[in-house]
Amino acid sequence: MQLPELLSIEEIQVRLEAIFPEGTKHRTYVTREMAARTVYVMLYCGAIEGRGVHIGPLHVYRMTDEQAAVVSEEARLTYASRRRDVNPAGTRWYADNTREPIRDETLREGLVRLGAVVQKQDVATTASHGRYALRNDFAALFRPTLNEDALLDAIEEWRVRHLSGVALARIELLRQGTIRSKEKVDVIMPDGSIRQMASGVSSVISKAVIEEFAPRFLREPAVLLLSESGNKLVAQQETVMDSIGLHIDAAVLLPDIILFDMAEDRGLLVFVEVVANEGPITDHRKAALLEMTASSHIAADRTVFMTAYRDRSEGVFRRTFPAVAWDSMVWFMSEPDNIVSLETLKAE
Repeated sequence: MQLPELLSIEEIQVRLEAIFPEGTKHRTYVTREMAARTVYVMLYCGAIEGRGVHIGPLHVYRMTDEQAAVVSEEARLTYASRRRDVNPAGTRWYADNTREPIRDETLREGLVRLGAVVQKQDVATTASHGRYALRNDFAALFRPTLNEDALLDAIEEWRVRHLSGVALARIELLRQGTIRSKEKVDVIMPDGSIRQMASGVSSVISKAVIEEFAPRFLREPAVLLLSESGNKLVAQQETVMDSIGLHIDAAVLLPDIILFDMAEDRGLLVFVEVVANEGPITDHRKAALLEMTASSHIAADRTVFMTAYRDRSEGVFRRTFPAVAWDSMVWFMSEPDNIVSLETLKAE
């Protein structure tokens, strides 16, 4: 059996980041260094679909730099054939208790679910025997001779075959957002007028809130206020705001977006905070906004609070989500048809 040529771990990680762009579910699991090392070990051992060789997490966490540097066919096959006695010279890459994130995150929830790795079904999940191997077409993406345009074409072909339509759409939404974040952002308002915002991720998310969220979840949406960083007002419907008794002191409290559902039986007021780095709807922020609306004609139960993010796989969401207020909503630009509702249930 001819073993595949090897890329460095750094080069493997670069390719993983290209194969699984922003928007890929659990992207961190399949693009971090641990994932690159897992792929390296599979290639090192020749654990590729149809070859009869499979690895387990212990082949990854007990690998050492010294062993990885020995690339003779005999050394590689010997390492692959070992089970509990895998103890090569040098310092292990990871401690034994790292088997769970390798097995559960990088492999099962990551590479297996995305169609990059196959697993033997007749081996128990916790067994020491190997059960994981790279799919043939995925392993082919790490050939050292594959580069530049040929590599990009191969990656695109692999995505089309293995990523679901929903996943592809999610990736494309984020890809477009990344491109737009480098340019001025034109926002098409519900009345068809266009407002221009400064470049940046916040503006891209604001555009999605107005163009994607509003028509999906409001019957007759109107944008009462749109602002951007630096307390700059991009748009404000003062006449409508006066009619519902809503008065904003921008020097004290300026929401990112205020939407209003003008349907006769709705009269719904939606405060939106856009999070690119910081600033979700916290309990404190929610209380301040409610105080501001107390003198308006909109009842508290017709006032909604929402935090908008680009994607739930991004670090900014994981970092700020614990601060998001109860009885508010979370919406993701990359999954426009869904809303997360944080409700306080009251005992009957």
